[in-house]
Amino acid sequence: MSTLPSPGTPQTDLDTPSLCIDLDVMEANISRMASFMTERGKQWRPHEKCHKTPEIAHRQRAAGAIGVTCAKVSEAEVMAAGGITDILVANMIVGAPKVQRVARLCETADPIIALDHFAQAQPLAAACHEAGVSCRVILEINVGLDRVGVLPGRDAIELARATAELDGLRLVGIMGYEGHLLKVEDPEDKRTQINAAMRLLEETRDTMRDEGLCCDIVSAGGTGSYQFTSDCPSVTELQAGGGIFADPMYQLQMGVTGLEYGLTVLATVVSRPEKNRAVLDSGRKTLNPDAHLPLVKNHPGTEVVRMSAEHCELRLVDDAVDLTIGDKVELIVGYADFTTVLHDHFFACRGGVLEEVWEIAGRGKLH
Repeated sequence: MSTLPSPGTPQTDLDTPSLCIDLDVMEANISRMASFMTERGKQWRPHEKCHKTPEIAHRQRAAGAIGVTCAKVSEAEVMAAGGITDILVANMIVGAPKVQRVARLCETADPIIALDHFAQAQPLAAACHEAGVSCRVILEINVGLDRVGVLPGRDAIELARATAELDGLRLVGIMGYEGHLLKVEDPEDKRTQINAAMRLLEETRDTMRDEGLCCDIVSAGGTGSYQFTSDCPSVTELQAGGGIFADPMYQLQMGVTGLEYGLTVLATVVSRPEKNRAVLDSGRKTLNPDAHLPLVKNHPGTEVVRMSAEHCELRLVDDAVDLTIGDKVELIVGYADFTTVLHDHFFACRGGVLEEVWEIAGRGKLH
């Protein structure tokens, strides 16, 4: 079993591959995102899927976030155990084991569970009623992504009415995810389409309120869209979380601005088969390239050209042709959500020196 490095270790002395956070960059990104939300009168409930780590969630809370968003009950349990209690599970929770765990979670935390069908609401209400607790719920509305979500209009209002009558549940609002619009290239077109999607939430909220149904929360906004969605008046909170690392996928594919790359994998050159080719020890088991290939930090023009299970191949240009076996290279993670889950720890560095090691406590939490 390997021993974890001590704080004060130079980052370049870390064994590889290591998943590294630039603390200065991450903290600046957190501050910028929090300020962005505050300036627009929105609350921030960042999704934790990019980090799955209570230590980072606490830093977001300290900057102004009201809680976290999770995808799984097990992730919510990790956050609650770490002291984060205001938790949105933005996913459909189905099956007796899960709803019973949600009921137990309500004893120590204040979760919100997303629903899009009465068949999800009824068992959860029964489990909570039996446990003597009350669980907040929101309805997920299909605003165009066509994945999950009840249809806006009659279907949503009928579900809201039925859910509000269940003992054990407290209907508190709605959510929608404009994920189908993240890669719209023209900014004005993107804004127009996001505004139209958010109007579906606004119309649902207004009808619920007209009927005396609670709709205090209107939750939306992923990292690829929050800089537009935050201007929609009906939205009360944003779920954007990935901006703390500001991955290339967000910046280069979705037009996110004002943030910097904060997450890298430190890798070692293990082979130099040709003058313009180097092979690193960090393949697909270390970095998931599916959403966006990693970028090579500090070597402009040098590119990742192929990744296999254990190897990453670079095409070298300029000063990178001087890399030798044993040299260390930082790869900017293309999309943190798919890469964090491959690692046990974050190595949090500041100024090239290891400051803290954080367990990725939510890794492997699939239920």
